Amino acid sequence: MFYKILAKINKAVLPSFTKKGLDLSKASKWQLAVIGWRYYVTTRALEEN
Repeated sequence: MFYKILAKINKAVLPSFTKKGLDLSKASKWQLAVIGWRYYVTTRALEEN
């Protein structure tokens, strides 16, 4: 349940680089960190089922 709540907070607060069409090869380190964090939280939220 913790990761599901965290995923909703991430969706509301953190930017979505996919919608902006970001090229991962040109992403800065902080953009890659945000992408990695969102991926981590999303996978954990899906595993809670």
